[in-house]
Amino acid sequence: MRRVKLTIAYDGTNYAGYQVQPNGNTVQAEVETVLAKMHGQAMKVVASGRTDARVHAKGQVIHFDTHLSMPADRFVKALNAMLPDDILVCSAEEVDTSFHARYGAKRKEYRYFIRTDVDPFRRHHAVTVTYALDRERMRQALRSLVGTHDFTSFSVTKSEVVDRVRTIYEAELVEAGDEMYFRFVGSGFLYNQVRIMVGTLMEVGRGKYEPADVSRMLAAKDRRSAGITAPPHGLYLWNVNYKKVD
Repeated sequence: MRRVKLTIAYDGTNYAGYQVQPNGNTVQAEVETVLAKMHGQAMKVVASGRTDARVHAKGQVIHFDTHLSMPADRFVKALNAMLPDDILVCSAEEVDTSFHARYGAKRKEYRYFIRTDVDPFRRHHAVTVTYALDRERMRQALRSLVGTHDFTSFSVTKSEVVDRVRTIYEAELVEAGDEMYFRFVGSGFLYNQVRIMVGTLMEVGRGKYEPADVSRMLAAKDRRSAGITAPPHGLYLWNVNYKKVD
């Protein structure tokens, strides 16, 4: 058996999320269905992590084991010929069988896109706000999120995860034409963490909270102390890095 690593991109608009579930079509199910046709048997893939309904990915990483002898890079063309148009295999490579898409990830990058004007062509891919956002206030608040913290206040209350300490290496607000996006690079993220951080930052930007309040929210370790959860369709899993962090 050989192990193949794929980097895939997908538009999450029409999916109930990445991970297979009883009700609703998922990205994982689509990929596994195509791989099963190629292999003549049921196939399972392992991902770097799941994304929720309507969340997108530019650089999701998955792996699977195969008995097929064809070169790994040929999986790109073969899979793309059978996958739906909203899922794309960007690259494929053979890796050591010790590689693990989930447990081997060292850093993940998420981006969250926001528009302040209406664009019907971006309505499923960026969140439109109808109020002004103070960029400088949001940038000040971002600084409090960088570093190693207990992110209990920025994660869902009902979670089986006990250790909620995570490290954010980079956090910034980037303005790009008619849009802006938050960029977060971290060791890993809790369920809904990025969306809660963005929702809170947006409320800082509109004046509901002060930038300094974010530090107090972290210290509170209480979901009720932080802001709203931003909508899913502005969020992208942008990149997963497997290189050792210095």
